[in-house]
Amino acid sequence: AFVARRAVAGAPVEERNTPRGTVLVSTPEVTALDLAGYPARVGGLDVVATVVSELVEKLDAAKLAEAAALAPTPWAQRLGYVLELVGGEVPAAALADLVRRRAREYVPLATGARHGKQRSTRWRLELNASIEVEA
Repeated sequence: AFVARRAVAGAPVEERNTPRGTVLVSTPEVTALDLAGYPARVGGLDVVATVVSELVEKLDAAKLAEAAALAPTPWAQRLGYVLELVGGEVPAAALADLVRRRAREYVPLATGARHGKQRSTRWRLELNASIEVEA
């Protein structure tokens, strides 16, 4: 099942100057959530974790929590797990409260894969995949 961002028009953006003028791009927080929301489209969970590890120092915890409120809850569940994996405990903590309030069921870490036997209770995830971060 394809889950689309319902509030894409309201997603936070920032201006960037280019040789051809100013463009709007998603904030690091929105980018991280989108990666967690569409892992198959960006090359899988390993790629998501690698890119998030590069973004982690740019993430503002409060802005991440605000952006996550506009995204499907499973995106926050997966991103929180990945953030903890790559040393992003502070931004992960910003997602933990939202997940605690909104996540009603366990969702698979990797969509389209077999169900996992292990679970993350904090993120309400079935750990049905392993993740390797490329250096």
